[in-house]
Amino acid sequence: MIIQCSAHSTLTAFLFPSHSISSSNNNNVSPNSSSSSSSSTTRRSLSLSLISTTFYSLVFSPPPPSSASTSSLTSTKFAVSDFLELPNSGGVKALDLLDGSGEVPSNGDQVVIHYYGRLAAKQGWRFDSTYEHKDENGEPNPFVFILGSGKVIPGIEAAVRSMKVGGIRRVIIPPSQGYQNTSQEPIPPNFFDRQRLFTTIFNPTRLANGEGSTLGTLIFDIELVSLRHQ
Repeated sequence: MIIQCSAHSTLTAFLFPSHSISSSNNNNVSPNSSSSSSSSTTRRSLSLSLISTTFYSLVFSPPPPSSASTSSLTSTKFAVSDFLELPNSGGVKALDLLDGSGEVPSNGDQVVIHYYGRLAAKQGWRFDSTYEHKDENGEPNPFVFILGSGKVIPGIEAAVRSMKVGGIRRVIIPPSQGYQNTSQEPIPPNFFDRQRLFTTIFNPTRLANGEGSTLGTLIFDIELVSLRHQ
């Protein structure tokens, strides 16, 4: 399943819908608007409302029913069966939201990505977003790492390894391919987000209760912005 986006601003809204539309707006789309502008806004709002739902409604719950206004965004697009397990990934599952047209990275390449990270154990809580990391000019600051360096959680490396530059992929990362310690990247820069993330994943009581197989499940939307051969 591929959703086409034509501009960087559209990608931002697509990956990070909270920047452009709130959940309350999703419920207030007017189906009776007669102007072309309103129709365009309605279609965009419907599209974003499907993408901006929580992890559970997006991945595990039954998708919204088909209707005349959402006929192009129907049920099977976000079904669990659409996620394919990546080869040799340790169980990472991926759904391509936008196919890239550039190069595929190799070990040793410097890769530049934007991501939107969520934690399944907190009902899809957003714990980090590179679009909230601003440089001195106020522009979103991407995440840069060397593929194969081992400094980044394995699930992200597995996801990026088979992407093309320009592509966007949603991945479900099992705990075994996620954070094994608090020094693995990417690390949320916000102290409270970082503490909440790690105290959830490494909660000793819940781990002792046998919840380790679910606590660290992560959901990342990843955009492969560029790469450079080292």
